[in-house]
Formats: sequence, structure tokens, C-alpha cells
Amino acid sequence: MSCADPVTQALQQAVDQGVFPGAVLYVRYQGHVVYHRSIGSMGRVSFDRPVQPETVYDLASLTKPLATTTAILWLIQEGCLHLDQPASHWLTEWASSLYRSTTIRQLLRHGAGLPAYRPYYQTLSPRGLPPGTEAERLQRIENVLHLIADEPMEHQPDARSLYSDLGFMALGVLVERAVGASLGEYCRRRIYEPLHAKPLWFIEQSGQAVAHGDEMENVAPTEDDPWRGYVVHKHVHDENAFALGGVTGHAGLFGTASAVAALSGAWLQAARGRESLFPAELVREFIGAKQLPHSSWRLGWDSPSIPSSSGVHFSPQSFGHLGYSGTSIWIDPEREVEVILLTNRVHPTRTNKHITTFRPTLHNLIWKTLITKNPPASPRPQE
Repeated sequence: MSCADPVTQALQQAVDQGVFPGAVLYVRYQGHVVYHRSIGSMGRVSFDRPVQPETVYDLASLTKPLATTTAILWLIQEGCLHLDQPASHWLTEWASSLYRSTTIRQLLRHGAGLPAYRPYYQTLSPRGLPPGTEAERLQRIENVLHLIADEPMEHQPDARSLYSDLGFMALGVLVERAVGASLGEYCRRRIYEPLHAKPLWFIEQSGQAVAHGDEMENVAPTEDDPWRGYVVHKHVHDENAFALGGVTGHAGLFGTASAVAALSGAWLQAARGRESLFPAELVREFIGAKQLPHSSWRLGWDSPSIPSSSGVHFSPQSFGHLGYSGTSIWIDPEREVEVILLTNRVHPTRTNKHITTFRPTLHNLIWKTLITKNPPASPRPQE
């Protein structure tokens, strides 16, 4: 494939037009990696160096399916949780609230009636600092659960879906209390290491970012954040996640495209009924769950809607998710297609929203040039 291929041209044009400073795109079709390239730079000024395929990005809300949802799937398989269990069994702060009967299933499919977002970080950390100790982190988590419990319902449970960071913040705490360890530690030990999904980790914070070896030097920056007063780098971009110590159920995961592909491949293989770390029957329940009225949400995953960031070619059985920082993943189990796009479109500012129109255009182009016209001769094991 020449450097002038249409997909690379489209990515370069996006860089030139300021859609994002740089990106890594990974496409796998029937087990073949048909595209894995980087484009552009990591950022401006001191970050102006080329993006590499190994560049680590803040995955933002990809944390929801790749960490929280996957951890819950695994805990259900182990018999520790079940989908229709009230979350208040673990979140005792909700015991007397409107959400005392809210189930794990309702939270996963954004049907609990919770608001979409609240800037809790302004209350938790007015000076823009992460928790200084583990005790402070736990206290902030408890405070957030009380704040969520006091929120009025936006709609009756299961009447519709309203995408909610708050619900996944709560689910992340639920996982931690169920396993007696941090969400990051549990995912690393039970999911990421067995899948060789590396680097894929949370950056835990207690005043300073915890090092992850030389890989920390490959982390792309995000926003020049007025709340913190600096360009966010080697810290999570999401303010609520930062105020809670960097390890949360809604945001905080960092990784490379190939590491994300290790997880997407495991979900795809299970969806196809093949050997996988994850149980096929349960994966199919998660990605094929009956949707709520006027909703595209399944359990922890989105599905193509009209219009969709995945373009027009992904089958109705497809599942995926977007990340606020400029990341996305779409998986089509029927046609065995995985598309992972990692960018830092919020650098230097989140007001740049050009990626909204770029995503579907890119996915349509990928389908036209990499899938339809270049079917593999024969499937082979995933790379």
C-alpha cells in the first residue's frame, strides 16, 4: 500500500484541516490487519513530534466498554454479580435514594434515569488537584455517590436511554467493592494480561502520575485545561475522573490501538462463537440485548443509529463506542470488521468538534477501500 492510498490521504487531510493533531488508525478484517498507521504529530509546541503506531492515547469513554463493561461481564461469568441485581447492594449510599432499586442492567444500557453529566470536580477539588492519599480518594468516591444519589431522575427507569457518565462512575465503584481492588488492578490482572493487551492501563494519581515505564513518554497530550492551569499530559483529561484519582468507571483508561485491538478481538471472537477469554453466550447477551425505546444502547456498548459515527455500512449487529478525546471503536461481528481510531482532537481545546463529521466519512472510506475491494483470500488467526 502506497503512502498515497485514499485512507492515508483522508487522515492527512484531517490533520491539515485541524480535525486533530495526529491519529492512529487500526483496521482488522477477518483476522487480517489491513491497516495500522499513524499520521500527524502528538501536539503543538513541546509536543510537536510524530505520532507512532505505539503512541498512547487517553481513551476517554472507551473506558466504559473496555474496562467497566468487560469487568462486569467477567464478574457475572464468575457468579459475583448478575444483571438484575440492584446496584445499591454494593453502593450503600443509594439505599434510601430514588436509585435504590436501579439494577446493573439499567446502568449498563443508560436506562436508570440518571442525568448525563455533572461537574462534580468543582466541588470535589476546587483547586484542581487530585486526591493526595488513598483515604482522600475513597472519601471523594463516597461523596460522589451521595451526590449522584441526590440527583432527580431525568425519566422513569427503562422509559428511554440517556447516556450517562454518572451511571458508569457508579458502576466503576461497584466493581471495586465487589472485587476488593481498584478497577484498574482488576482489569489488568484478570483481563488485559491474559489477552496480552499492552499497554492498556489507568494512570493512577495521588499528586503525581504513577509511571508505567518508558511507555509514559509515548502518551499524547490532551487539552490546555483552564481548571488545572496547564496542558494535560500523562493525566486523564476528564475532570471528574482526575478529581477521583484517575481510575473511574467512565473514563481514565489509556492505551495504544493494538492494545485496544486485543480486547476488541476477544469480544468479536466470542460474538462469533469462537474460542475467547469471554463466554460467547454472555457476550451475545451484552451486544444483542433488547434496546429501550428510541435507543441504540445495548449493555455497555452502542449500536449503529441513523446517522451513525460508523457510517452507513456496518451491519445492525455491530457494536461500538466513542470517546470524548477523539477515540472510537466499531466492531461488526457479521462481517468480522474492527475499526479503531485514536486521536487527541481536544488538543489544544475541546471546542474543536470537526471529528463529528470526519468519523462517518472515514468509516465509509475504509469500507470502500479496505473491506469491499480487498477481501482476504482466506481467514487466518488474528495478529
